[in-house]
Amino acid sequence: MRARYGIGPLAPVVLAVRGAALLLALVALARTAVQGLAEPGLALVFGLLVAAGELARRGAAAGEREPAPLAAAGALAYALLGDSAGRPTTHGALQVIAVVVVAQALAAVPRGACGRRTDADRAARRTLTVGFAAVCFQPLYASGQAERWFGDGPWFPLFPLTVLALTALCDAVLAALLARSAARAGGPGALPPYASLLVDEVRALAGTGVAIGATGVVTALGVAVAGPWAPAVLCGPLLLTQVSARRYTAVRTTCGQTMASLARATEIAGYTPPGHARRVAALATAVGRELGLTGPRLTVLEHAALMHDIGQLSLLDPVAGGATARLPAAEQRRIALLGGAVVRRTGAGPEVAAVVERQADPYREQPLAARIVRTVNAYDDLCGESVGGPLRALEQLRLGTGHDHQPQVVEALGRVLARGGLTPAGAG
Repeated sequence: MRARYGIGPLAPVVLAVRGAALLLALVALARTAVQGLAEPGLALVFGLLVAAGELARRGAAAGEREPAPLAAAGALAYALLGDSAGRPTTHGALQVIAVVVVAQALAAVPRGACGRRTDADRAARRTLTVGFAAVCFQPLYASGQAERWFGDGPWFPLFPLTVLALTALCDAVLAALLARSAARAGGPGALPPYASLLVDEVRALAGTGVAIGATGVVTALGVAVAGPWAPAVLCGPLLLTQVSARRYTAVRTTCGQTMASLARATEIAGYTPPGHARRVAALATAVGRELGLTGPRLTVLEHAALMHDIGQLSLLDPVAGGATARLPAAEQRRIALLGGAVVRRTGAGPEVAAVVERQADPYREQPLAARIVRTVNAYDDLCGESVGGPLRALEQLRLGTGHDHQPQVVEALGRVLARGGLTPAGAG
């Protein structure tokens, strides 16, 4: 077996997640096959909704956390379904899991025929999170315990909302575990703290996750009143949200590609060594995660690190080795300000431009992202000068913590490099 992320054996976490999902699916399918489908009409409606949502996606775009929101909302709605047109349902938690698994499998057949790869980790996550929601909701609802806790009035929707919040947290935990396993495939130095990844996943729930969860709860409540025709009406807005989210993601991806291309301009012109911007961006992102940056703040840091040397194009003669850290402070600030002016014209956003403009300021006057870019850039420059290896470069950075570099950033850089075996930044 090969890992989904890179070459090599599957990580134990990935094996555990996939194994748990497979075991749960087999138990659910076996139980449903023995006892038969309860309310086959409802099972067909929600199975088709999940399958249609899976077929509607064209594959996850870069940075897209949920490429099939319609399928996710349909699966959650079935897990949180208690009544249909005023009559109690009896399908139970295991049937929910079985229907979702079969729907995902059926949708994978035409996708595979078209050459689209099935995301096994995402399918395993959906199986486990939907199973979690169903196990939390169905037994309590069928036994009447939920009604005794919340009543049969306006407070009852708090029950599915509570289950939904716990399910979202469960999915975030699984997603962070899988993301950490994916990062491990990039080498020890690329391994971010789990807490940082978990915070990133939880914050991401404020976007499409809220729309998915709200649609799932509203659909379940709609079916309880209007019957199985409610999903056709209630899930339409989420489909529009999916289209809008895809366009936004495409714009962000194009912007990132534009900045990566511009960052290479300094290398092509001979102002910086080959791969310098890419190395600084990768290492700065790792240091940012080490210091707790997540989500948009981490994206701003990555883009600023890519573009941090664009101001060198204003120089008549390139700096030897592109090492601006050796220039006088006034010249460093001039180059940084010119770089910020260029960044403002790229559409990268004022936050990215501000980081580029302030990377040459004394660290006590800088935002955290600018401190990280300044320190990581200096580290790469020192390694390129062959000052004696990464340990010697770190030692020189520590000597500059009085004015040039924040001690916490230098120590975070040291921890990231230590996990990677202190590989020189200029290598590879």
